[in-house]
Amino acid sequence: MRVMLLASSKQPLRCTDLPQPVPGPEEVLLQVHACGVCRTDLHILDGELLQPKLPLVPGHQIVGTVIAKGLAVEQVVVGERVGVPWLGYTCQHCRYCLRGQENLCDHARFTGYDHHGGYAEYAVAHERFCFAIPAGYPDIQAAPLLCAGLIGYRALCLAGEAERLGLYGFGAAAHIVLQVARFQGRRVFAFTRPEDTRSQQFARSLGAFWVGGSGELPPEELDAALIFAPAGALVPRALRAVAKGGTVVCAGIHMSDIPSFPYELLWGERVLRSVANLTRQDGVEFLTLAPQVPVQTTVEPYPLIQANQALSDLRQGNIEGAAVLVITHH
Repeated sequence: MRVMLLASSKQPLRCTDLPQPVPGPEEVLLQVHACGVCRTDLHILDGELLQPKLPLVPGHQIVGTVIAKGLAVEQVVVGERVGVPWLGYTCQHCRYCLRGQENLCDHARFTGYDHHGGYAEYAVAHERFCFAIPAGYPDIQAAPLLCAGLIGYRALCLAGEAERLGLYGFGAAAHIVLQVARFQGRRVFAFTRPEDTRSQQFARSLGAFWVGGSGELPPEELDAALIFAPAGALVPRALRAVAKGGTVVCAGIHMSDIPSFPYELLWGERVLRSVANLTRQDGVEFLTLAPQVPVQTTVEPYPLIQANQALSDLRQGNIEGAAVLVITHH
């Protein structure tokens, strides 16, 4: 099978051939149709996530059709179209799994990090971590739902009942969260890099109540803020923007160091917290909700062989919505 392979960090991906994988007893084999390109993939390439299984096929927003399955597979059938997210396996018996926090599992394995992901013509996935894709979504529109959508949804849930919601960094996750938040009756305040007029126009087109630069204060205090950009300097800015009792959620898997800030920014029972991974329940809830909104993903497609270009465009902020690799049509 044709893949885009990461041999070592800080190197471009290399187009090569690998043997088609064989599913284990509880795994399925997918013919991959599309795979979203995520900022987490950049963190892996840049060596900021320190323990990838190298050489590695990245990619964890996989949409594909099940073409074979292991002997113990019961929940997924051959011919079914499924999505595979970042969380690829949990042990089901550690303290976190037992109390409903499988996203924190001590023995978790991650797609496109601990095992090969979706920058490939075929991939294997554990049956427990395959989600049914809503019928109305073509493959490339469905792919961003599986990380940008899921992590954004989890972050939104952790913001509580916030009516005035700030979004810092307006990329793949924020463009989905904004639609869900508006559906829920919230007002969205979008913060972008000051010079990024394209993202500001994009946010307005999706119904943002207010749009401004990341260094600005919004015209009203926020009830909560979600930070999607991997910039620690945004944390004090977001704390300054939220009202007493408000919550700031850091929604990325990696962030540059948070600078020191005066305690008064946190005082007033403000909350600063992170989001880690996702649970299968998040997947079920979000993929049920998305068609009701309905979430419409804006995507920029690339052929598999142009994965390096897609990653470069993502790094430079040249993507409106989400980048998706198109691998096979069905």
